[in-house]
Amino acid sequence: MKKNVYFGLLALLFSFAACQTKQTANGNSQTEQTVVTDQYNAANSIDWAGTYKGVVPCADCEGIETTITLAKDGTFKLVTIYKGKSEATNELSGSFSWNENGNTLTFSGIENGPSKYFVGENILIQLDMEGNSITGDLANSYILKKLMTSQNQNATSLTGVKWTLTELFGQPVATAEGLKKDAFLVFKTEGSRIYGSGSCNNFNGSFELKERNRITLTGMATTMMACPDMQTEQGFFRALNDCDNYTLVDGILSLNKARMAPMAKFIAEDLED
Repeated sequence: MKKNVYFGLLALLFSFAACQTKQTANGNSQTEQTVVTDQYNAANSIDWAGTYKGVVPCADCEGIETTITLAKDGTFKLVTIYKGKSEATNELSGSFSWNENGNTLTFSGIENGPSKYFVGENILIQLDMEGNSITGDLANSYILKKLMTSQNQNATSLTGVKWTLTELFGQPVATAEGLKKDAFLVFKTEGSRIYGSGSCNNFNGSFELKERNRITLTGMATTMMACPDMQTEQGFFRALNDCDNYTLVDGILSLNKARMAPMAKFIAEDLED
């Protein structure tokens, strides 16, 4: 009997702590509940430190090649190259601060250019001068992707890593709206197999390596799903079908045809088990 009374008192105490009642001016009672807010955000739950790279739109050039390095001590390094206009490298370093929501960075020392970036999982999204999201057909072109880990920066083999598509026929690639994953490619030593995703459909096949970095991809089979934006996937599959050689420099893989400009470029990322 005493045990039942004890647990009954505990239940009343927990109920009182979770829900308190106060009297309003007119004498009616009003219940107050304590709301626990979610404290998880990009600042404290994402591995945001690292280097991000992309080519953002430019009004009077082919695109602005942008590289941003974020350090855990709250400093940044911004490097830009105006492609097709000047090969000069512009560098700026400084500190950054987080907004109250812990999802957007503001870079110090930038007065006449974009200084705010939204932080996502392995991406930075450049915002406009007022800190708002950029919309329209080119919205995805303002996404900078995090480069591979230091372990993969010196990748010298096609196998053992995940090759994520970053550029297709000279244009930067970003995950289109309505698609859940990036296009990627994996080479397996066993059986000389290849598999990956075009961002909508999965594929698999075989590969053969020859001297002088020549490569042949054969027996390609894909799923047959329909997605909102198939343009990137169709171009990716065309590059896989037409490529006949590759280059691998500083952890960046390029699939090429003859001596023409690279059809597709990839960065090395950790291969998930």
